[in-house]
Amino acid sequence: MPTGFGGLVDAVAYGTLNEFLGMGRGDNGISRPNRYEVTLFPPTGSRGTGASNNSNVFTKIMGELLGDGTVRATGLKCESINLPGRNINTVEDTNIYGPERTIATGFSFADVTATFQCSSDMREKKYIEVWQKLAYNQQLWSVGYYNDYVGKVQIHTLDEQNNRRYGVELVEAYPKNLEAQALSYTTTDSYQTIGCTFSYRYWKNLTDEANLPKPLDQRIAESAVNTVTRKIASQIPSVLRRL
Repeated sequence: MPTGFGGLVDAVAYGTLNEFLGMGRGDNGISRPNRYEVTLFPPTGSRGTGASNNSNVFTKIMGELLGDGTVRATGLKCESINLPGRNINTVEDTNIYGPERTIATGFSFADVTATFQCSSDMREKKYIEVWQKLAYNQQLWSVGYYNDYVGKVQIHTLDEQNNRRYGVELVEAYPKNLEAQALSYTTTDSYQTIGCTFSYRYWKNLTDEANLPKPLDQRIAESAVNTVTRKIASQIPSVLRRL
């Protein structure tokens, strides 16, 4: 048994080390940045109500890419991406005595950049190009309806057994920027990639924020159910409500 001040320090340090080593096992294992999964949910290009929607030939092509597996394959070939950050916008609150403080006024989100490996037929690049073309019609040089070109992107972190442990969803996302690709005779031992920057309205984690905000129709339905429930409960005699 350790005695004296020195022995106590040794005992505490040894216990702390064992506790730290135990945190690396099971659910307390270390999250590794090379274990992740990206899933793309592009728009179909058919949710709008404008006439330009019917004349954009890329609406049909996007549907074909969804059916032949190109969309899924592109997500699997995402070799790098970042989990998005979130910033609370603030202003100085000077209407107080003493030191000033900052108060929240809203949220802001930065774009997310991803890099995809390219197949020999460049299908990944073609796919992102088609998604962009839902935002504008090259035949008419007209801009598409917002709901016709926004989709969503999900990013999940995986554990050693490839189980999803954490995930985020980029809501109302679309590829805003498609990076240029360099070609050179000197790069004989490398492969082609395509960089893409996704713009989105906001993101949410897929654990405690998965259902937030709820769709308007769901909120209306829940409100109606709660109203009916309260009316029925108010008509039940108080003696029965206590049973």
